[in-house]
Amino acid sequence: MSDRLTRFLGDTPGRTVLKLLVASFVVGVVMAAFNWYPQDVLYWIRDFLINLWETGFAALGRFGSYLVLGAAIVIPAFIVIRLLSLRR
Repeated sequence: MSDRLTRFLGDTPGRTVLKLLVASFVVGVVMAAFNWYPQDVLYWIRDFLINLWETGFAALGRFGSYLVLGAAIVIPAFIVIRLLSLRR
């Protein structure tokens, strides 16, 4: 049981708890310095997802046009390179 727990945690339970305590303290100090609170992080995530949903479809359209632009160069270059490599 202890071996599986150690494998799951990546280290011994005591060292893992110590690492988590240190990381929590450092993150807490940084968040306090910037006057951030956990609910702010949740609001940022929510706002990010809403903005992604609202602008995502426009981004997909731009992605498609970039894909076609790139393919206009890449595909002919690929074909030429493959044809030149067949001669060897």
